[in-house]
Amino acid sequence: MNLTLVQGWSTLPPRGNTYPLDHMMRHAGCSAWPFRRLFTGRLRSVVVATTPFSFTEVNSEPPAAEQLRRRALVNYGHFTSMQARGRRVRGLDLHLRRLDAANRELFGSGVDNERVRDCLRHALVDVADATLRVDLFQSEKDHTDVMVTATPPADPPPTPQRLRSVPYQRPVAHIKHVGAFGQIYHGRLAERDGFDDALLTGPDGAVSEAAIANVGCFDGSGVTWPDAPALHGITMQLLESRLDAGGVPSRRGPVRLAELPSYATVFVCNSQGVAPVGQVDDTPLPVDESFMRTMIRQYESVAWDPI
Repeated sequence: MNLTLVQGWSTLPPRGNTYPLDHMMRHAGCSAWPFRRLFTGRLRSVVVATTPFSFTEVNSEPPAAEQLRRRALVNYGHFTSMQARGRRVRGLDLHLRRLDAANRELFGSGVDNERVRDCLRHALVDVADATLRVDLFQSEKDHTDVMVTATPPADPPPTPQRLRSVPYQRPVAHIKHVGAFGQIYHGRLAERDGFDDALLTGPDGAVSEAAIANVGCFDGSGVTWPDAPALHGITMQLLESRLDAGGVPSRRGPVRLAELPSYATVFVCNSQGVAPVGQVDDTPLPVDESFMRTMIRQYESVAWDPI
């Protein structure tokens, strides 16, 4: 827990309207309610205990109990996750297309892109760098709510990842949906046993994806993405175009668990970035450092889009 000196408010608003203090505390990651009765006049500074920020808004407002109740009890919706730096994100148009396509399939209507962007901008009023998750769900018939959750920014892991293979594939894998019990279950079990994530596989050891990332396999000349059911991730899409432009062809094809050691490099990618895989189950995998530097350089060259 950190102690933070917060300055800048010379007066508090009238009783019942503590927005500046609430707003400050929200983005500091703690509640303002203990302070409401303590400060009734002028406020120059206050020392508060803070934790890393984490907050959620629904339609750019604090979530109502009914909205959260339905979200908790009705496990039906979809989302996208992204990293924001300087209030910009990579692949914004791809994120918006993902939300629109999934919303049409799940709820029968498209998404107002500008409304989603407004909600993102509102969440970033006081925070420039963050991990953002945008959930779309229906609290009532024919009305889609936009829920934005902001947490501290995240970077790709600094070391090769260790994956545990599990016989599981996500249902409706082409949608980034909220029904994620299976992948969370397997991911937590993998982490409990010292692995970084679970590697999802289907019949005959067909590799699909990791629990929270796409998987790519470099054979020395090109990249093969598993053609088993998997999410077409945003980082994967950004890399596909960059690799092709850089002379490294990529394609979809079958990838078997037993074949992974034969590749020059197996890697994972998601909104945090790109990382090599150094081990699957008890089997070590080779890592082509030169190729990984190229992959990371290609990804880092992707422009950041203003929200």
